Amino acid sequence: MDHRIISSSEITLTNPVELSFLARSRCFSRKALARLLCGALLSTGCASYPTVPQEDRANLVRELTSKRRDKFLRLSFYVMPFFGDPSKKLLATAPPEEVSLVKQPSGEPVNPGPVETILPAGTRVQITKVEFPTAVVLSERSLNTPRALPWIYLRGGNRDGAPLILVLKTDILSQEEFLAELERYLSDADLTPLLSSWSDVVQLAVRTKTAIIDMSGEALEMAWGYPDRKEISFVDSVRNEEWIYGKRRKAYLADGRVVQRETGKEEP
Repeated sequence: MDHRIISSSEITLTNPVELSFLARSRCFSRKALARLLCGALLSTGCASYPTVPQEDRANLVRELTSKRRDKFLRLSFYVMPFFGDPSKKLLATAPPEEVSLVKQPSGEPVNPGPVETILPAGTRVQITKVEFPTAVVLSERSLNTPRALPWIYLRGGNRDGAPLILVLKTDILSQEEFLAELERYLSDADLTPLLSSWSDVVQLAVRTKTAIIDMSGEALEMAWGYPDRKEISFVDSVRNEEWIYGKRRKAYLADGRVVQRETGKEEP
């Protein structure tokens, strides 16, 4: 069989099925394939997903990576495989069965793989790369990854040295929105003073991503991450909150403290 390298100028395709086949073949060099895919994306009007304007992207990359300033994880994160890519690790606040960054054709979420370790809130990290879903980037990312979302590459707290990927939401359209979203996960300030102000039991719960009775809402947020939604009501001047995570986990708070939780698993 002829395995010669074909240049991108020799063929023009816009059919996604054909493009997917070529991506798995050995007939194209990587650069030629990237150019071909970019051309197909441009020709079909799908050059990139809505994202931060180009000038703001350049400013963000320069600001966040040039000085390599220390950041601190604002929440405790699971570290897990990056959807079959051994060169990266995924950071997620939800357990693998609740991660919904990639969907199967049926609509069911793709499980990225088992938890390898936990990086607790307060872990020191550095941003090494900021990657937006532009046409060129999309052509180089695997189809089985959250390719349409911004990726933040982090270094720190990972024993095998693979970059940690923090995936942000897709509907970020300005530099201000991007920095605000990033601030939800990475803090400029060391969190040690706050963490040390809590009891040893609460600190352990945060480190192990566990919800416990009587922990504060702030500590619960650090342990479990941000809920998908909150339902708030008032009874006899008591503020009641129901924090809902995915389909199984819930936490109930009264006046800012956990009074009940549901994990979807058998309680010890």
